[in-house]
Amino acid sequence: MSENVVHLHKNPEPPSESATVTTLRVVPDPASPKPVPFWVRSGRAVRTAVTHETTRTTARAVARHSLYVAGGARIVGRRAWDGRTAARYERMLRAAEAAGDFEAAAEWEERGQRFREARHRRRMDLLHSPLDAAKGAAVSAGMGIGGLVLLGIAMAIATKDPTEVVTPLMAVIKFINLMITIVQVVWGPAITIGPFLALLALWSVGAHQHAAPRWALPPNVRSGEGEPITPSIVVKALRDLGIPALRKAIQEMGDAGASMLSPIVIAGCGVEVDVTLPSGVSTNEVQGKRRKLAENLSRHEHEVFITIPQAARTVRLWIADSGALDEPIGPSPLVTDETMTADYAKGKAPWGQDLRGDAAMLSLYQRHLLVTGLSNQGKTASLRALALWLALDRSVLFWLADLKGVGDWAMFDGLAQVLIQGPTDDHVIQATEMVEDAVEEMNRRIEARRTDPNATFPPLIVLVDEAQVAFMCPAKDDDGRPYGGSKATSRYFMAVRKIHNQGRAVDVLMWQGTQDPTDQNLPKLVREGAHTRASLALGTEQQSRMALGDKAVNGGAAPHLLRQGLDKGTLVVASDGIAIPAGQASITVRTHFIDDDAAEAIAERAKALRDGVTTLHAIERDTEEHDPLADIAAVIGDAPRLRTQDVIKRLSALNPTAYGEWSPVDLTRVLEAAGAEPYKSDGRMVVGRDRVTRALADRDETDSTSAS
Repeated sequence: MSENVVHLHKNPEPPSESATVTTLRVVPDPASPKPVPFWVRSGRAVRTAVTHETTRTTARAVARHSLYVAGGARIVGRRAWDGRTAARYERMLRAAEAAGDFEAAAEWEERGQRFREARHRRRMDLLHSPLDAAKGAAVSAGMGIGGLVLLGIAMAIATKDPTEVVTPLMAVIKFINLMITIVQVVWGPAITIGPFLALLALWSVGAHQHAAPRWALPPNVRSGEGEPITPSIVVKALRDLGIPALRKAIQEMGDAGASMLSPIVIAGCGVEVDVTLPSGVSTNEVQGKRRKLAENLSRHEHEVFITIPQAARTVRLWIADSGALDEPIGPSPLVTDETMTADYAKGKAPWGQDLRGDAAMLSLYQRHLLVTGLSNQGKTASLRALALWLALDRSVLFWLADLKGVGDWAMFDGLAQVLIQGPTDDHVIQATEMVEDAVEEMNRRIEARRTDPNATFPPLIVLVDEAQVAFMCPAKDDDGRPYGGSKATSRYFMAVRKIHNQGRAVDVLMWQGTQDPTDQNLPKLVREGAHTRASLALGTEQQSRMALGDKAVNGGAAPHLLRQGLDKGTLVVASDGIAIPAGQASITVRTHFIDDDAAEAIAERAKALRDGVTTLHAIERDTEEHDPLADIAAVIGDAPRLRTQDVIKRLSALNPTAYGEWSPVDLTRVLEAAGAEPYKSDGRMVVGRDRVTRALADRDETDSTSAS
């Protein structure tokens, strides 16, 4: 290997033999980066240029406009072929035969035959047309020349100039010569420009029809967002579902599947179309492909609903306008019409709007009600809207238990005869006793009806919100019977079942709101006892079957496909109390939201219709003043420290009303505010007596200073 040698000299002259020669060998540093070869740098530059977004956009545009011309030529050629042949009639004939419509098939066959006969006559006429044209031209020329000669003679007589006889003929000859000259001038450019004009026409047709692969189309067209729904789009979406039998049937149809579709009609904020499936394709196969169908239609999954109408082998598609379901539906008539009243027996509650945009009106007459869904999806608001409407009928009585207890039903104070609010076991016990009292009232009414068959009773609505708290309550009575659960000894469960069995006949109705249904917190016999079942967004199909029943889910009901948090207040309803399209088992309703202020105003209107109602509160709030810090010091006593759990137990024994619901968080909050926060001792959180005593002394000293 050759060495890098550098000769250093004091002068530029060649060194002599006696001159001192200094040789410096330059050794490359192995740690320094090696220089990148030129061809590598060039390749990277080329790759960057090729993959750059501007290059890709330009290439896509060039390909798009070139393919528009080819696509336009294909479309024009197909149109010309259809116009010159009977292909159109053949397609419609095969489609009618595939659909089993033999009457229409016979009609299309007859039309095709008439077209062929007319085409044959035109072709036979072409055989005689040259001779007829020649005869006609000769006659026309003779008459024309004769007329021009007569005109020339008249001019010659008028002017007394014999040369005027040929003037009209010469004028016509000069005009013909001028036309020939114009054609000679224009013909060359026309031959040159003509092909470009033809290409432009083909490009225009292709661009209008987007006759190019999807990858070459512009982003707004390629995404299809908000694209209008047309028969071709629906057929393509069905063809690409991944169902082999459906794809094969569409390809074999002469009209490419158009005969499968009913007319597409506007339905509210979307469109609706019925699809008659070919033999070998079941409706549940299409239902199971909802997401893929929505994506094929350039929609989100929640914007496509698939239901089963009465007709056999038919699915009904409702396709929303892009983004329409994210828009609010407007205020409730209860809010906008202050003169509105209710009629329990004959009226219907204005609950919201269906997907068509029509008002969704629900009859509550002698119907038990169940509303369920995941937490924070609008269950209480939906249930409360019905109760507020019914409250405008002064004859209706309300017994109400809110087992959440955060004030959602506070406006019914002074409107309901019973109002229980709270989540504890004591509140569940009181709610159970309320439902059992309703059972006794039901039995009293039944006995009275036996005595007097014409006896009438005011409607009694027994409403329990957050009913899952009651079903899951572990408390037992003095006899050992559980309040919660779903056994024959469970008090709440059995009371609800009794009302479901017989309450409707004497207008004692059970309304329940529950969340996240399971077999434990919503037993089968209870959920199936409701006449009107409504569900907001749920997590699984199994929960949807619990909420609405197998029939509704098999018919297309899918609350588990609603978007949690985004479709708040949207319900899937299965009931005979609401207008449901023929053949469907459920309907989707977007409910009106009534906020707390509006609910208060409606409740005040309902109270004004009544003479005055005294509301019984089964659990009264403690209004007696107490000092938590002093009570903590009292329960600690002389002990130097006490575990936090023991402090809470002693406080609960000291004042069950004030401290019965306390948790370690409540205790810590009070102590930290006083500067006596709990601390760890032997691995356990404890409260120190000295800290609490010192905090009390500091507080008393501060109070004394402030008073002075």
